[in-house]
Amino acid sequence: MIIEIVVFNIESAIQAQLGGADRIELCDNPTEGGTTPSVGVIEQVKKNLNIDVYVMIRPRGGDFCYSDHEFAAMQRDIEICKQLKVEGVVFGILTSDGRVDHKRNKTLIDLARPMKVTCHRAFDMTRDPGEAL
Repeated sequence: MIIEIVVFNIESAIQAQLGGADRIELCDNPTEGGTTPSVGVIEQVKKNLNIDVYVMIRPRGGDFCYSDHEFAAMQRDIEICKQLKVEGVVFGILTSDGRVDHKRNKTLIDLARPMKVTCHRAFDMTRDPGEAL
């Protein structure tokens, strides 16, 4: 079993490792449900941890339907995570009718390789989880 802890700052990331976590999901803005942390925070976490770090790729809180500008920002954030040698990224994009946006998700998955990818709570917001799966 893998123990993953969601953390929102550097100290919590260090404490998660000390507490026995196998990996962390690094986010910012807990009141928004998690958004992409800053490059500086990602760098410091990577310098201070020896467990896997997965970074939330989410430009804002709210729904999971993103504009072209937000989608471009997500792509750039993934490129930066690759440069920082992050082990994985976490994201999810839906269409305006609550379905999984296969095209945009695939674009991000392809861009993320060889990092691992996890679909986040966008899945919980789909109109039909069976269809989404």
